[in-house]
Amino acid sequence: MRIIVLDEATKKNIMGDLLKRNPNQYDTYADTVAEIIKNVKDNGDKALFSYTEKFDHFTITPSNIRVTEEEIEKAYQDIEPEALAVIRKAKKNIEAFHSKQKQNSWFDADKAGIILGQKVTALDKVGVYVPGGKAAYPSTVLMDVIPAKVAGVNRIVVVTPPDRDGNIYSGTLVAAKEAGVTEIYKVGGAQAIAALAFGTESLPKVDKIVGPGNIYVALAKKAVYGHVSIDSIAGPSEILVLADDTANPRYVAADLLSQAEHDELASSILVTTSKELAEKVSKEVDILLGKLSRKDIIQKSLDNYGYILIAKDMDEAIEVTNEIATEHLEIMTKDPFMIMTRIKNAGAIFIGDYSSEPLGDYMAGPNHTLPTNGTAKFFSPLSVDDFTKKSSIISYSKEALEEIHKDIEIFAKSEGFTAHANSIAVRFE
Repeated sequence: MRIIVLDEATKKNIMGDLLKRNPNQYDTYADTVAEIIKNVKDNGDKALFSYTEKFDHFTITPSNIRVTEEEIEKAYQDIEPEALAVIRKAKKNIEAFHSKQKQNSWFDADKAGIILGQKVTALDKVGVYVPGGKAAYPSTVLMDVIPAKVAGVNRIVVVTPPDRDGNIYSGTLVAAKEAGVTEIYKVGGAQAIAALAFGTESLPKVDKIVGPGNIYVALAKKAVYGHVSIDSIAGPSEILVLADDTANPRYVAADLLSQAEHDELASSILVTTSKELAEKVSKEVDILLGKLSRKDIIQKSLDNYGYILIAKDMDEAIEVTNEIATEHLEIMTKDPFMIMTRIKNAGAIFIGDYSSEPLGDYMAGPNHTLPTNGTAKFFSPLSVDDFTKKSSIISYSKEALEEIHKDIEIFAKSEGFTAHANSIAVRFE
């Protein structure tokens, strides 16, 4: 991996390079996505079926678009018992973590006759996009569905592209069933997002769409935002390891490679105060790379967006870490918990030598749907909050309103809203 000593110029160049991965940069796909969305919105199932045949090479109809109970039963027969046990163990951990996020409605009242509060209500219908094709992500099903179930969402609709024979990966179906999903549809791509956003004869319109996907899915979610809510516009995966001279170079190298295997646009960065560690990690990367099945993808990822950055001290290392605002941050330092208190921007923070990133992907319990491309500066991981909405509650007695009615009338008139002022005044004529 390339080793770079940090200075103002290199920081600027690296940040500019990383921003090239943002889905918003890929405007060349936007017109295609817009055409797909309009077609599905205008023509419903006819367009949805046509795109599925074109892109997924499978002919769907109203009778086969929805996964049947028989197909789910077969998935349970096909899946390895060990895999099923792991899915159930992960589900338990994810449920336990997200249950702690649930908020209740609250109300405060005083003797003057004022009641103020907040009513928390689960969304009614949510769509979950699950990637298919060459990749299969049962873990994503659990991470996206379980918070919605914990929140109390009534209807969770999963869409995922089929293979050429119309089949869905057994692990995806089992994970969906275990998580509590009852509706799974064999559609993917931008056309599936459009169908969830506007509804077709076969697919229901939902209130919110969550889940990762390729550039077409990301841009489609961006395009339908406002018609429905979305979780975020996810970019390529990324990891940053913040380390000092106490870190194990083999562990660091292995963790950097774990994210680089996602795709050529994935980013793997080491920020360290130790030149010696930097050189050792670079050598370990070369050693480990030759043993991995996706080494061609990993190599392209490292060539494009892999960096080992040497900071002059830990203050500079933390500064650049906060500026990059990575999706996954691992802290491997002498006192990682102290360093963690100075981190402002990261999707998920992994502390210590034995908290490698795949722990969060699969088993620990916190959500692995995380902000990417620097959006950890203002976005959070997917949570129960994403599947609820809040209504303010306001109730005043006549006596309580009488105390402040003149104040409200003055405020309203100062803004030129005499009807607002009159709405209060008529109650005290």
